Amino acid sequence: MILNQVKNPKKLILGSSSPRRLELLLQLRIKPDLIKSPDINEATKKLELPRDYCIRMAKEKANAIDVEYDDVLLTADTIVCVGRRILGKPSNEDQVREFLKILSGRRHKVITSVAVKYQDKLLERCVISTVKMKNISNRELDAYVSLEDWKDKAGGYGLQGYAAVFVTWIQGSFSSIIGLPLAETSALLSVAGIRVLK
Repeated sequence: MILNQVKNPKKLILGSSSPRRLELLLQLRIKPDLIKSPDINEATKKLELPRDYCIRMAKEKANAIDVEYDDVLLTADTIVCVGRRILGKPSNEDQVREFLKILSGRRHKVITSVAVKYQDKLLERCVISTVKMKNISNRELDAYVSLEDWKDKAGGYGLQGYAAVFVTWIQGSFSSIIGLPLAETSALLSVAGIRVLK
């Protein structure tokens, strides 16, 4: 059964071009009125911790997009990290191989920070989850790389794709690992006046 979309009196702008974030919002029966991609410098600062970087990125994305006073803007950032090392979106096959060899057989963190801007306020939440991957064989790695499912994904993988076969255990928010923690996001949007599942 498909639920009807929630009618909202306020305009919601999604500050992300991620198809995964849009799909997750639709699970809340919310379709953004507009999608805008922020243009920011995503370089890390010297000695910046992964959590601090992720929070800063979500805020900077929110501040980079101009909206009307009564509009609600939602931005987010998701990173994969091992210790203090951030594994961003791989730019080529060599890099995704490097990332998955680092992640193979060990635990790592997935951090998603969400920011909601409306009127003069900026609300935020940060969710940290832990993921464990099995030992990935060279044959499995070759097959995965050839699928190109790693493109545009932090750490070179997504739980919603083929890489799910590598994941043996998670602790935290499944939706946050994909790119948008739904419980926290719905709470922030409700505070900003966006109706969720009502």
